Amino acid sequence: MNPITNILKDFPLIILDGALATELERLGCDINDSLWSAKILAQNPEIIEKVHYDYFASGADCAITSSYQATIEGYVEKGFTKLEAISLIKKSATIAIKARDDFWKEPLHRINRPLPLVAGSVGPYGAYLADGSEYLGDYEIGEEELIEFHRPRIKILVDAGVDILACETIPSLIEAKAITKLLKEFPNVYCWMSFSAKNDFQISDGTLISDCAKYLDSFTQVAAIGINCSAPNHIQSLIEEIKNNTKKPIVVYPNSGEEYDASSKTWHGNSSSEIYSRSAKGWFDKGAQLIGGCCRTTPDDIKAIATWARKCND
Repeated sequence: MNPITNILKDFPLIILDGALATELERLGCDINDSLWSAKILAQNPEIIEKVHYDYFASGADCAITSSYQATIEGYVEKGFTKLEAISLIKKSATIAIKARDDFWKEPLHRINRPLPLVAGSVGPYGAYLADGSEYLGDYEIGEEELIEFHRPRIKILVDAGVDILACETIPSLIEAKAITKLLKEFPNVYCWMSFSAKNDFQISDGTLISDCAKYLDSFTQVAAIGINCSAPNHIQSLIEEIKNNTKKPIVVYPNSGEEYDASSKTWHGNSSSEIYSRSAKGWFDKGAQLIGGCCRTTPDDIKAIATWARKCND
């Protein structure tokens, strides 16, 4: 059964979690590494579990696993064995599932909300490269190579029991096509397909989001289509473009609104939970049905969304 439509038949909105890396850094983790947050899976998985739990406690209906940058190739390049890499990717799912199950044991946590989902994060090929190309999509490999790259992690996450796959920060339609083709090997598995965007109309490689939505509309295993890891000011327009080309639910979880300087690896600008929550309400009013946050968003941002969203459920 499609886990997204299963929830949306009873609830108007699925609240996603926010940034994992932001919270890990706040809790003292050093993730300045090509493995990024996947490094912490090997060093301190308990702290990742805590972040998942904190997001559930803030109102999230879905935890996205810490496997965005966790790949067999990436771990092996850092000196792990292939078996260790497989174990770590599996662990990204099992600790999120444990956090969800521990949270759900408390009856008070079940009021006016669905059983939260665990979404297995499938980051783009560019995330493994760790060179910023997930925001460009200018890989020098084709569809078949992308299928071979994505297959092992998807299989590990599916076998570990995630509820759905979060194919996220996808910069090109070519990579999305590769993933949808691969999913035929896992016929009972659903995903959401979430692109990174560079303006009101185009994903990172320049393809129109309308063309992406139109292409993906016919794929039953794609449960939702949307945008993440992009500037909030582009989201309303992108929602409209998606809505005009598909009947599928729309997922959005942009960055906080701060700007990232890749050369210094620092963030600049200001954001607030109040402003983010107000923007999120506007995205909901435009038609988005899965809403959360990406880079630099926090449990406070998710809590602010849940404050108005739970009233919609009453």
